[in-house]
Amino acid sequence: MNKEMLLEKMAACIAACNHCADACLEEEHVHHMVNCIRTDRVCAAVCTAVHHVAATQYTNIVDLLEVCIRICDECAAECEKHEHDHCRECARACRECAEACRSFMN
Repeated sequence: MNKEMLLEKMAACIAACNHCADACLEEEHVHHMVNCIRTDRVCAAVCTAVHHVAATQYTNIVDLLEVCIRICDECAAECEKHEHDHCRECARACRECAEACRSFMN
């Protein structure tokens, strides 16, 4: 996987996490969505930081990508617990981002 594709998948994940967190706040039983919102926010923050570094010419990003993979997998697992479309879309974007990170490292 090339860097441009990695950055695209990260950007999509960031957008999906931010959208999901915001949409969760609008759910009728928002108290059931607290862990989802929190995980979405952390995932978006981590992916944003890694995206900024990956967008540079700095090449030693394997450790950062591993952190990104962990939080993306965690966020996807949390979102998959919910039936909302925004959660399903977020889970998909997180899984794709994690896979892009794995592919980039190989």
